[in-house]
Amino acid sequence: MQNINDLRDEIDKIDDEILKKLNERMRFVKKIGELKQTSGTSIYRPERERAILNRLESLSSNILNKSAIEAIYLEIFAVSRNLEMPEKVAYLGPEGTYTHQAAESRFGAMSAYLPLASIEAVFTKLKHKEAKYGVVPIENNTEGAVGATLDCLGRFENIKVVAELYMDIHHSFASVCENLKDIKKIYSHPQGYNQCRKFLDDHLLLNAEFIPTKSTAEAAKFASEDPNSAAICSKIAAKLYNVPILFETIEDNMANRTRFFILSDFKNERSTKNKTSILAKTDHRPGGLADLLTAFRDEGINLTRLESRPIKEREFKTVFYIDFEGHIDDENVQRAIDKANSFGDEIVWLGSYIPGDQR
Repeated sequence: MQNINDLRDEIDKIDDEILKKLNERMRFVKKIGELKQTSGTSIYRPERERAILNRLESLSSNILNKSAIEAIYLEIFAVSRNLEMPEKVAYLGPEGTYTHQAAESRFGAMSAYLPLASIEAVFTKLKHKEAKYGVVPIENNTEGAVGATLDCLGRFENIKVVAELYMDIHHSFASVCENLKDIKKIYSHPQGYNQCRKFLDDHLLLNAEFIPTKSTAEAAKFASEDPNSAAICSKIAAKLYNVPILFETIEDNMANRTRFFILSDFKNERSTKNKTSILAKTDHRPGGLADLLTAFRDEGINLTRLESRPIKEREFKTVFYIDFEGHIDDENVQRAIDKANSFGDEIVWLGSYIPGDQR
């Protein structure tokens, strides 16, 4: 029977082989990066990464499940991209927010991150080529659409959606206090505080003074400096400011999820499964929206989201944000858009990308 040292020796041998194979993989990656830079092809190819993940997840494995495979290979992809070309990623900050967490889940620890104070600032950095990628929230399943993102998608024409990701939003309760009775203040973004009221009620914390913050990351920072306080924040924020987590997943709705867009300046190739986002300004006439929707229905295109937004530059006019299944280059999609244009509608293509895991 093998003892623990024998087993560790076997693991060391495997680790040596893994590192050797990773170095071999990265040599091919660097060659691909050189070819991409010569041809002007984008380094980030979400459809290629998804194809790799689908292939690996289809292989027989009785230990590594789908989530484990994705966690490992998403980091490998991120390291690979940085070898091809170092990446700068702008995101809605500050550091330690859920958007920061979403950005790191796709671009890894090696990328250069640029936290910004507003969604518009992220779009502006991309427009001026001061960052290659941007990460912004687009909707939450309890709070609805993020209006600022929808507005910017309509204004910044050359910035496209190249990927989406869905992330579970779990709030943690962090404090340097060891006893809950010593907590006199609770720092949190108002949205986070309201999503955790049952936890606060159950633990007799509703009487503690609530101090609203701009973000849950800022809440963690303040709690780290105030000995009789706590923060409702993300795990990454608590870790960043070294505030012990007393309770995890304290939100009332355990199904709380946020959808994020990854933005850049290139067009994805078609894959086996695609989603497209557009903005549609319908002609101001009776039945205008109905005709637009009929154009997609007649081509067998499934709409997955329809959201109206006011056009702030025009009084009492609206634009419709639409997600649908398919790629902008699909023949039936082109026919539907041509038909909509014939009605006098104005269609703005926002991007075609691999659908995220909605679970």
